[in-house]
Amino acid sequence: MNYNDDIKRSITYIEKHIREELTANEIAEHIGYSVFHFCRVFSLYQGTPLMDYVRKKRLIQAREELLLNRKIIDIAFDYGFKTASGFSKAFRKEFGYSPTVYITRNNSLSKSKNMLKIESYNMNPTFTKKSAFKVAGYGIKTNLSNGYTKDIAAYWDTYTGENLESKMYEQLNPPKHGEVGICVSSSDESNVKYLFGVIVDDYSNITSDMMTIDVPKAEYAVFTTPPVDNVATAATYNADPLSEVVKATWKYIFEEWFQDSEYVFDEAKVDFEFYDERCHGLENAVMEIYVPIKKKS
Repeated sequence: MNYNDDIKRSITYIEKHIREELTANEIAEHIGYSVFHFCRVFSLYQGTPLMDYVRKKRLIQAREELLLNRKIIDIAFDYGFKTASGFSKAFRKEFGYSPTVYITRNNSLSKSKNMLKIESYNMNPTFTKKSAFKVAGYGIKTNLSNGYTKDIAAYWDTYTGENLESKMYEQLNPPKHGEVGICVSSSDESNVKYLFGVIVDDYSNITSDMMTIDVPKAEYAVFTTPPVDNVATAATYNADPLSEVVKATWKYIFEEWFQDSEYVFDEAKVDFEFYDERCHGLENAVMEIYVPIKKKS
């Protein structure tokens, strides 16, 4: 018996039939083993029980399809879940965050043509607790199901960064320099509000065209993006290395860091991106991503 080859054959079979109602008996019979023996062998070789492997494989593939603007309920049905809530519960247990959180924070990843690799960079986060604070600035309200990232991109096309930032600082006079990017969903998770603003003491200086968000106190894992150089692209504006590395960092957080950490995404809190003077230079530009966390139960 060549157990290694048989395990590979079983995995190929699982992947081919991943959307079907697979059972341990069916898989073992296809490979030519008794179900008891095969489950023992598979668990020893893969380090996980057979049907746990099938379940995780389904969830990983379902996660990829969440970035294709498909309805969560349709994806849930495709991968053998009876209800969207059952799928969401299994998804959250496996990855540490809900399908909606993943869609909201990562929808642009599947459209990125040049996703950067950041494995060689030290991505260990720092941890901090922040008190509640207020953010005011400019933004857009849109719908999660209508490709909201396109709406946000179109919104940014109507501004130049310096003009928008200058207008905020002049009008709001924040106590410290630094811009905050926040994307939050409504209570029914159908609508999204994106805000680019500054931290303020109060809302006394806001104008009618501005938006506000109250950010609750939370514990955060803070990721600093790998440094990038904008020297080569500064004159042409044909590329945005910092934007690409931000996407790559988000991808790492959701698809690798949560998986290996002792934390889950705290969905009662708000994540945000923070841009200060370190991201405005042409060399070694970085920014920070604040991810609200809580210990796994």
